[in-house]
Amino acid sequence: MDITAQMVKELRDRTGAGMMDCKKALKECNGDIDSAIDMMRKAGQAKADKKSSRVAAEGVIDFLADKEKNNACLVEVNCETDFVAKDENFLNFVSKVSSLSLSNFTGNLDEFVSQKINDGKSLEELRLELVSKVGENVQIRRIKVIEGNNGHIGSYLHGKKIGVVICLSDKNEDLAKDIAMHIAAMKPIAIQEKDISKDIIDKERDIYLAQASESGKPKEIIEKMVDGKLKKFLNEVTLLSQQFVKDPDTSIGALLEKSNCEVLDFFRYEVGEGIDKKEENFAEEVMSQIKN
Repeated sequence: MDITAQMVKELRDRTGAGMMDCKKALKECNGDIDSAIDMMRKAGQAKADKKSSRVAAEGVIDFLADKEKNNACLVEVNCETDFVAKDENFLNFVSKVSSLSLSNFTGNLDEFVSQKINDGKSLEELRLELVSKVGENVQIRRIKVIEGNNGHIGSYLHGKKIGVVICLSDKNEDLAKDIAMHIAAMKPIAIQEKDISKDIIDKERDIYLAQASESGKPKEIIEKMVDGKLKKFLNEVTLLSQQFVKDPDTSIGALLEKSNCEVLDFFRYEVGEGIDKKEENFAEEVMSQIKN
């Protein structure tokens, strides 16, 4: 059967694959477009399986809010290179993940990506198609939906590399943005000390104890040294104790008290954090923007 240019165009429009790949698939399927699509999807799955072991530490952080429902989401989608992270196909996929997260994400990522969406495909199927298009491993790494309830949601995005979403007890857009930017730069892990897990505190204490024990000082002195280091650590990683980046003479706790406001919740995502990759200090970039 002769493969016409119109047939190739239709298959390209429906799959986004290259012209030669479409022509080859049509020839192998004797001009049957639906069969060609099935064959290309299977081939895409095979290619994706081969790429799945490759490190995907680049990508983007996306934020989306629904003012009517008073909720918002942070999404991290990874790829292998910054080049693909700027690709239109990749960014369109990220936008789809974000929009679906607000309405469909319930906390289970595997269930979420397997749900059929409005075009009859699942996010996992769309991911596999994207892998075939861009030639890199692509992964939906994590999603967090935050409910505003009676609070006010604010956010800050540093390009597409760091994202922060915050919920304040009262509406104060300027304060929400300032604190979200502060969180992006200073990386607090909890609002206050009581929110930090015992495992984290015990781990830090063990490290400080091992360091102090090498000093050869008496036990009571070592205990005081460990307590001092632990107190310093907790001040550095709890939001309310941190010094506000725009005004180091004021703590975040004092800033909130002055505004008669509370931080109810916050989340901070940074592209590729926790994944072995080339180090890039985006937090320092945020700090430099705040100071300029």
